[in-house]
Amino acid sequence: MEKNFFNKVRILDGGMGQELLRRGLKPRGTLWSAEALIKENYHSLIVDTHLDFINAGAEVIVTTTFTARKSRLIQNNCEDYFKKINKTAVELANKARDLSKKNVLIAGGLPNQNQTYSADLGEDLEIISERFYDQAFCLKDKIDFFYLDVMGSGLECDIALKAIESFNLPVLVGVHIKDNGMLPSGETITDIVKNYKNEKWLGIITACVSPKAYEKVLLELKKINIPYGFKINAFKKIPDNYGVTSTKIWGTQGNPNVILGVNNELNEKIFFNYVQQFMSEGATILGGCCEIGPLHIKEISKLIH
Repeated sequence: MEKNFFNKVRILDGGMGQELLRRGLKPRGTLWSAEALIKENYHSLIVDTHLDFINAGAEVIVTTTFTARKSRLIQNNCEDYFKKINKTAVELANKARDLSKKNVLIAGGLPNQNQTYSADLGEDLEIISERFYDQAFCLKDKIDFFYLDVMGSGLECDIALKAIESFNLPVLVGVHIKDNGMLPSGETITDIVKNYKNEKWLGIITACVSPKAYEKVLLELKKINIPYGFKINAFKKIPDNYGVTSTKIWGTQGNPNVILGVNNELNEKIFFNYVQQFMSEGATILGGCCEIGPLHIKEISKLIH
């Protein structure tokens, strides 16, 4: 792919996991969207959801691999599925692209390998590195670039970037920003770019964030001199103690919006208004995350189509 792909305004997809749940996926424990990869009867649902995002205007789709990470599978006694479901995710994304007959890029989604929305990597960093490598190894064929999804610290970015270096693929870095404008680690986006950017970077985005969080870093992003943007979520609130809360009750719920709520005010029109504003301020990578569906993406695709 072109190294300068994101120099031009591009539309990303929305939140695959939450959209699958909305369409009837029955979750199990903390498997979330990984259950749709494990059970073949849900494979057509994954393809159809990818297709709906593509037909809505998405120029990039992300593999459904956020909960196909080893830690989540181990947590649910499903580690044996690891290689199969990660490869399946790539196959299903490619099938959707082929069916669409559109020039769409596929991003191999590499999520944080320990606790979401947290800088906690656990005590053994070598395990984190191995898990990034192992998941990337399963995704590397038939994708256009890697997408580091919801990184919580510079250390996590560094470990991931080094783990995937040998695959020689471009990478879009997605860091999670809290409503105070900083990563869970307390670092800034400027810190991440300054300390960890390399020649493989396509750009940086704020991953699974509220519009409020993005507004906090808007001026900072203008100064980093690489393509930038966002995947905005429509959760109501990610609590500061999410890591503690989620390990206690998330596993019995099956859907993160039970804990995080849904921001019903962030409808398609309001989403469009935010994206239009952020685009006017220089963002070229425009997308959604959890609770942002194809209708939201269709609305913002009007900005470039």
